[in-house]
Amino acid sequence: MHSLGILLSGRGSNFVAIADSIDAGRIPDARIAVVISNKADAPGIATARARGLTALVIPSKGRSREEHDREVVAVLKQHGVDLVCLAGYMRLLSPWFVQQFPRRILNIHPSLLPAFPGLEAQEQAFAYGVKVSGCTVHFVDEELDHGAIIVQKAVPVLETDDEHTLAARILVQEHVAYTEAVNIVLRGKFEIVGRRLQMKRA
Repeated sequence: MHSLGILLSGRGSNFVAIADSIDAGRIPDARIAVVISNKADAPGIATARARGLTALVIPSKGRSREEHDREVVAVLKQHGVDLVCLAGYMRLLSPWFVQQFPRRILNIHPSLLPAFPGLEAQEQAFAYGVKVSGCTVHFVDEELDHGAIIVQKAVPVLETDDEHTLAARILVQEHVAYTEAVNIVLRGKFEIVGRRLQMKRA
């Protein structure tokens, strides 16, 4: 049984999608061991508690990145977490944090990376005038929105779209992509060659 740790700063809709997939058997042999937020008012914490999950707030305000990261990692390890999933976690992880879970930290980003990294990716894509956008699940490394790509989903930009309708359609695909990516990583039948994730042949 794999133990997942979820890090979130807001409502955590991707956390809910992962939890729903576990409950429905779409992610077999997995459980959410702990949900952690750096913000006490994150709606995702209340959602996690309502689902009967262990949910903890580890405030980051006024603390150094290293001090905060060390406390978060200690809690993850205390709960036996072997895969960390970022679900709208609005903090950069320190290189030290990343090294504690090599190729075991996933993030989802609402663009087709490497296009439009950072904040407000949907707004960036819409303003740039792209015809296709989407989302990317990738491994977390020491750089922002940079690690090897696991799953991408393309979403066409419609003439009738604004950044809000585009973001809503991308979010639907985020939920699908995250479940796919978690399954790929938990099965472990892949290797990374350069930046490319390649599935191993049976």
